Amino acid sequence: MTVVGLDDTDSRETGMCTTYAAAELAERIRDAGGRVERLLLVRLNPAVEHKTRGNAALAVHTDLDADRATALVRATLDLAQTDDPKTNPGAVVADCDPDEVPPPVAEFTLDAIRTIQDRTAATLVADTAGFARVQRGNGRGVVGALSAVGAWAALDDWTYEHIAYREPDRWGSEREVDAESVRAAADSHYPAVWDTVDRASGYPVCVPRTPCPILYGIRGDDSDACRAVADAVESEPVDRRATFVTNQGTDVHLQDGAVGAVSDDSAYRVSGTVAASPETRQGGHVFVPVADDGTRLQCAAFEPTKRFRDRVRALRAGDAVTVCGEVTDGTLKLEKFAVRSLVRTEPATPVCPDCGRTMSSAGRGQGYRCRDCGTSADGKVERPVDRDLEPGWYEVPPVARRHIAKPLVRGGFDGPTHSER
Repeated sequence: MTVVGLDDTDSRETGMCTTYAAAELAERIRDAGGRVERLLLVRLNPAVEHKTRGNAALAVHTDLDADRATALVRATLDLAQTDDPKTNPGAVVADCDPDEVPPPVAEFTLDAIRTIQDRTAATLVADTAGFARVQRGNGRGVVGALSAVGAWAALDDWTYEHIAYREPDRWGSEREVDAESVRAAADSHYPAVWDTVDRASGYPVCVPRTPCPILYGIRGDDSDACRAVADAVESEPVDRRATFVTNQGTDVHLQDGAVGAVSDDSAYRVSGTVAASPETRQGGHVFVPVADDGTRLQCAAFEPTKRFRDRVRALRAGDAVTVCGEVTDGTLKLEKFAVRSLVRTEPATPVCPDCGRTMSSAGRGQGYRCRDCGTSADGKVERPVDRDLEPGWYEVPPVARRHIAKPLVRGGFDGPTHSER
């Protein structure tokens, strides 16, 4: 077997997509007499500053020998948008089975998903393993390419995305996709297929807004269901299709952390107690501090997360929570959170049992007294509080979800789930 990893062929300004380059490479391999076992779409650390959209790297698993595959890779990289100085494609060709890459390569994959890696480290690992490299520009794409090579050995939770591509002469123009057909198809195959449509806004999440070749991409846990949804979508003509095995929707980027031990540019799962009431700031962003052992971590639900912010606003000081998201400039950008326990009461001035009126203070440290009836109380009493939250997990809506973040509907969470769809 041969594993080919690709990355960084696209541009924010001029388009392209590395999934398209991988699909093209797969076609060239088949034309050369090779068999393609699978295509991998590997989402890496979403905190990487120079990413285009979802920070995806691609891998092609084939029985074509490594030398012939390398020649095809060189030709395929001609598709890269290298006129953009920020596009620096790279490829790594490994002459081994996907699940038998050297352990340092698999370790590099996990590191690239959870931290920031550079091309110097990637080059060293690839060269030590004896893998061939192909690169253009400064070769930064080798980082993602090597990560894609190691992904099959490094990861064990996989989902699918079925991608339909546009005819090349339509690239960069407005897409023609019937939104109602997308909604109907998504409803008929939910929850096996997820994050196709944001139901509250009606927006078809599966249709990108960039000048890339993708017409739409259908994600889910069942490849046949993904294809069935794609087949039901009414749209402009489809040029080609490809199904990718992917780590999208898996939360593999999250590391277990602590309030006082997180670093910028990585994503964490952190538990603590809400330290103060949530605050809505200019722009509609909602901030809430979470504390543990006297240390605070600022958490934020930004305006694009829409109705999720109401969930955050419903938190109160004293609630026990687990928060998940990427840390940037010392602030955790919320992707989801779990309510572990809720504050159900609050201190209140006692009410006179005789007349029902609220008592008045009897003086500093002297409790409370009803001036009409003469009844007294030693101090404040606990009053029940109505809460708009219940214990369990809450998430951002599909329109704001990162590709790698796990939708609650996939299950496997340690508590009740309140899914958004």
